[in-house]
Amino acid sequence: MKAVSYRTTGPSSVLEFGDRPEPHPGPGEVRVRIQVSGVNPTDWKARSGGRRPTGLAAAQVPNQDGAGVVDEVGAGVTEFAVGDRVWVWDAAFQRPDGTAQELVVLPVRQVVALPDGVSFDVGASLGIPALTAHRALTASDRAPRELAPGTLTGLIVLVAGGAGAVGHAAIQLAVWAGATVITTVSSPSKAELARAAGAHHIVDYRAEDAVAAIQGLAPAGVDIVVEVNPAANLGLDAEVAALDATVSIYADNGEPVVVPVRPSMTKNIRYQFMLTYTVPVDEKDAAVRSVAAAVADGALPVGAEAGLPITRFALAQTAAAHDAVEDGAVGKVLIDVAGSAS
Repeated sequence: MKAVSYRTTGPSSVLEFGDRPEPHPGPGEVRVRIQVSGVNPTDWKARSGGRRPTGLAAAQVPNQDGAGVVDEVGAGVTEFAVGDRVWVWDAAFQRPDGTAQELVVLPVRQVVALPDGVSFDVGASLGIPALTAHRALTASDRAPRELAPGTLTGLIVLVAGGAGAVGHAAIQLAVWAGATVITTVSSPSKAELARAAGAHHIVDYRAEDAVAAIQGLAPAGVDIVVEVNPAANLGLDAEVAALDATVSIYADNGEPVVVPVRPSMTKNIRYQFMLTYTVPVDEKDAAVRSVAAAVADGALPVGAEAGLPITRFALAQTAAAHDAVEDGAVGKVLIDVAGSAS
């Protein structure tokens, strides 16, 4: 089978396209023929390995997310049958086999049914972004552990960077769950993307006073903040937060973070840092169930018309796909794995 892998961490040039032996599932495992692989910032960051190249004990196939069709099941698996359409999550976390290959074997827990009529593009765009967004929205004491329609009714959610993949999923999930959503963006074009995603109110922080604009929209404050840039935004977050608000922080650009202590104390603000890989098992399973339900309801579409433009690459161009994400491509970068042998 065709696959992309690397044996040393470093720049995208360490990625090699070639052949690998076909894997087969063991007990409790499922083999998926990947149609589309999704690329996230975590994928190129893991591949880069930081400042020093590091040799790996075994070749690593990158990419956590993907979607495809079950083509083999291991002993004891009753949840899926050959031919079922599915999406997968955390494929390469602490495992050598991500989704940048034609066939991937995963524990059945990491394989989720993809409804008929929902594209593989949607399936490959879930995983890291949607599960992160779900955790960010449910970290508050005011939110349930598992989202469903109506569970965020009456709450105001502020999504920082609403044109990004996690921000896009957070807008969609929050709207699906009944929240009023405010999002911040950096340009009119990104405002259009956030609007297409379903945000009720959009603030261009480069064109207006973001604090004043958000306070005008939410005089009593926002209840949940989904934060992508804490180093730049925690001061704003503290100003616009409601009493007992939660600021969910899911990204790190390497800059020190200064917490405004007195305003945070006065408002009893909770700062919840999170990494989707290491959230407790019950919270991750709740996120998977909720995201699957939202997909079934048609609440997580992708594409330019849904506010998440797609940039496509072939499997042999995985290095270029990683570079595109590292360079800040707007929207979602996807790799077409099916037909990669030709």
